[in-house]
Amino acid sequence: MRKNAESLAKASKNLMLTEPFYGLLLMSLNKVWSDKLPTAGVRLANKINYELAINPEFWESMTEKQKVGVLKHELLHIAFFHLTDYDHLSDREIRNIAMDIEINQYVGAENLPEGCCLYENFKDEYDLEEKKGSIYYYDKLMQKKKEEDPIIKAILNAITNGEPQCELPNGDVIDLPQHDWGNIENMNEAEKKLLSNQTKHIIKQVGDQVMKSKGMIPGEMSELLERISKVEPPKFDWKGYIRRFAGKSVKVYTKKSRRKYNKRLPDNPGLKIKRQKHILAAIDTSGSVSTTELKEFLNELYHMKKTGSEVTLIQCDTAISHVGIFDPKKDLEIHGRGGTDFQPVIDYYNEHFKHFSCLIYFTDGECGSPRNAKGNLLWVISSNGRAYEKFPGTTIQLEE
Repeated sequence: MRKNAESLAKASKNLMLTEPFYGLLLMSLNKVWSDKLPTAGVRLANKINYELAINPEFWESMTEKQKVGVLKHELLHIAFFHLTDYDHLSDREIRNIAMDIEINQYVGAENLPEGCCLYENFKDEYDLEEKKGSIYYYDKLMQKKKEEDPIIKAILNAITNGEPQCELPNGDVIDLPQHDWGNIENMNEAEKKLLSNQTKHIIKQVGDQVMKSKGMIPGEMSELLERISKVEPPKFDWKGYIRRFAGKSVKVYTKKSRRKYNKRLPDNPGLKIKRQKHILAAIDTSGSVSTTELKEFLNELYHMKKTGSEVTLIQCDTAISHVGIFDPKKDLEIHGRGGTDFQPVIDYYNEHFKHFSCLIYFTDGECGSPRNAKGNLLWVISSNGRAYEKFPGTTIQLEE
């Protein structure tokens, strides 16, 4: 195993020198040797961490160039969110092929072992376009499956018979992709959301490190980094609402200023007084609220924070699961995902009424109206939600 470890360290160093983004991403993974899988693969080690498992015999069968290529191949599965965001593609075998067709274009056939599933194996027969994404290739392959195309039939027959390879009608021999993501397929929606957010956090961290060291971000990753960091425009005029209706409760801050004269102590700096609205924002984290709706809520919270208000965020399903200051620069871990009850947040707001300018509750609306609500309340219903009852205070619905 010592020889294997030294060889892996060498390949990791080569990857770091040639493509530092993937080299740094590799450093974030735990690496294990295992003869229980035929080649190599990334998988879930626990709820939020990935690991890279490698068959030692397979590893030593490759050239140095191929070792680096295989490492990049596995890292691309993580970077393209194949482990978390594609379980809606129901045909697992076709999905596996589509994923490999996509990522191997960024590795290059010359950098991979013979027999890998390549874009070149299918492009002419299926009239495929380059670098179009796994969903595009999946749809193309599924259409051919419906047409009982001989290539897809040969592949699926080989998989059914438990064969590791398949000879295509054009004479190409390909290894059949067998992605084992660990326990990911058994995770619920909330756990997958957490893992997806963790993956985004890792990728953004790696991107920041590369930029700080003046390295180059690969083209395929620069577009992804831009997309996951993108903030949508607000769907509501938060500045106008907070100015007109949010009440008078404020947090007062003092800041020393050399420009302001101190009347009491002329030799000391003056004090600049700043006042901020202090808003209590609540997010409905029940199971009926989808991942898309949560993203919609967080985007509005980001713009609310930009108005200069202090925002305390409270998460609640049937009970309050988390209370803390909202910081848009930090990834937010979502708690809850059970039933729905608005009353715990209303009780909390009533108890701490004097500390907040208002309560803004983000929800899909699927719950009865709470009791004994007082003060400035704004209910924000998701674009796909519906208020089933009249809630106390003001109710708005975000536009689609």
